[in-house]
Amino acid sequence: MQKFELKIFFIFLIGLFFSYNIVAQDNSMIEEELNEILDDDYFESTTIAVDIFDLTSNESLYKKNTKMLLHPASNMKLITTITALEYLGPNYEFETSLYHTGIIMDSVCFGDVYVQGGFDPDFTMADLDTLVLEIKNFGINEIRGNLYGDVSQMDSLYWGSGWMWDDDPSTDFPYMTPLLINDAAVKIVYQPGLIGKKMNYELIPKTNFFNITNNSYTSKEDTSNFDITRNWLNHGNEISITGDISYKEEQDTVDLNIINPEYYFMYLFKEKLKESSVNFLGIIDTLTLPEFPIHIYSHSRKFADVIDNLNKESDNLSAEMTLRALAFENFDEKASAKNGAKIIDSLIAKIELDHKIYKIVDGSGVSHYNLVSTELMVELLKHMYNSSKENYEVLYNSLPIAGVDGTLEKRMRRTKAYDNVRAKTGTLSGVSALSGYLTSKNKHKVAFSIFVQNFVGSSKVARRYQDKICKFLAEAKL
Repeated sequence: MQKFELKIFFIFLIGLFFSYNIVAQDNSMIEEELNEILDDDYFESTTIAVDIFDLTSNESLYKKNTKMLLHPASNMKLITTITALEYLGPNYEFETSLYHTGIIMDSVCFGDVYVQGGFDPDFTMADLDTLVLEIKNFGINEIRGNLYGDVSQMDSLYWGSGWMWDDDPSTDFPYMTPLLINDAAVKIVYQPGLIGKKMNYELIPKTNFFNITNNSYTSKEDTSNFDITRNWLNHGNEISITGDISYKEEQDTVDLNIINPEYYFMYLFKEKLKESSVNFLGIIDTLTLPEFPIHIYSHSRKFADVIDNLNKESDNLSAEMTLRALAFENFDEKASAKNGAKIIDSLIAKIELDHKIYKIVDGSGVSHYNLVSTELMVELLKHMYNSSKENYEVLYNSLPIAGVDGTLEKRMRRTKAYDNVRAKTGTLSGVSALSGYLTSKNKHKVAFSIFVQNFVGSSKVARRYQDKICKFLAEAKL
């Protein structure tokens, strides 16, 4: 009997030995394949860092330069959203609130009306209509005082540290305030006029907030050479339209960011009140809410409803407002990017990495000052996968899907990675990043991070290597 049990024990040990060797061999083959993909002259002058982890079998599959500090670009949004899910939760609400002072008699408010901003990045004209309706429902048809926007929940730094002056007036570089509308931007729809006349244009939304100079000319030529811009160099909101537009030009649009978007919000608010027959003859300005105001209404938006646009479309404003919400909810002072970064540091410490070796200055990844590693990215992805099923699903569903939507819509089509890879892209000059999740051929869930940096010109080549790695992993039996 003892000999039989001993024999079984040895068979068991031999099985373990061969099982171990098979896994080791498989991982070795994976490493060989990935090394072959990356064995290219391109990387003689270009840096690449790769970290790949099998979440199903809980083992590392591949590491290359994983501790190297590199720019995350918009992969920074992944860090911001994971931190927000951890410390705010998907049900956190961004609130834009209405108050009044004084008294209301015979539908007249003998006092001021305040709109307090709460970092809602997705507030729209439709939401503004709701505010006006709630004022009327509250019994106010005339305001004898003033309209004030309260932006006191945030510091006065309207741009992130390290953002570049010559990127203005792109909407990718929005001016920040807690009181936002229409992505802190204006859309201009334009088309040719009659030959010899100025081009036609329309603002969306229609507003008298802007002074517009139209010195354009509709020509008989086949090509156009015109410019629609804002007076960004002098920090002004004046819009100028110059140059020649071909009569053949199709209708198109241009988006411009806005200086002091809180004043834009309040101006649109004033115009909406007038449209809705709420009489108002006072001034509009910014002012901190006084003590003991009377609450009228609060418009709320959950973080779970913000995160999709934030990650899929890589929305910088949403990421920055999320970072400031993290700061506001965790510090007894005005929200700042610096305090938001401290909350990210707390999560890094929680996953047992040293936050002091990284540099994080914004929430969107616009700044070239940010320095993180692929090791950090994968450890955060692992933490999200293992710590909370609800938060993981919210994050996973917010990520662009390869070949399907968001910033991955046109990538990895006609491959096994199609409709499989869920990952956040990141692009700056000389920077391309991709981090997220995918599923292997044998249904193993994989977390990965790929940073390619220090190249000149287009990021197409860098993206091609990222896609090759994802395609290989999607086809592999791990």
